[in-house]
Amino acid sequence: MYFRIGAAFALSLTAAAAVAQTTTSPPTTSAAPAAVVTTTDASRTTAAPVSGANSFTESEARKRIEGQGFSQVMDLKKDDHGVWRGTANKDGKPAKVALDYQGNIVGQ
Repeated sequence: MYFRIGAAFALSLTAAAAVAQTTTSPPTTSAAPAAVVTTTDASRTTAAPVSGANSFTESEARKRIEGQGFSQVMDLKKDDHGVWRGTANKDGKPAKVALDYQGNIVGQ
């Protein structure tokens, strides 16, 4: 009788192992990987100033322009292309200055 119980137990373990081995894996998809977005200084363009939705406030624009060595930044206004434009001094000389949405600062 013990032999029959032991054999039945062993048989049930074997069946459970066989079921565990026949499980299916999740289906794979052929979707392309997500795009990688780079937000480094290398992504800025050399064709500045660039038109676009500019989220800088006037105060932020002034601070950024002054941070690039311009002084006496005046008459800052955002134009129809989203570029902050004004006048300033650079190295003691008057200059026109522009700041685009990417943070590019152009002095002329």
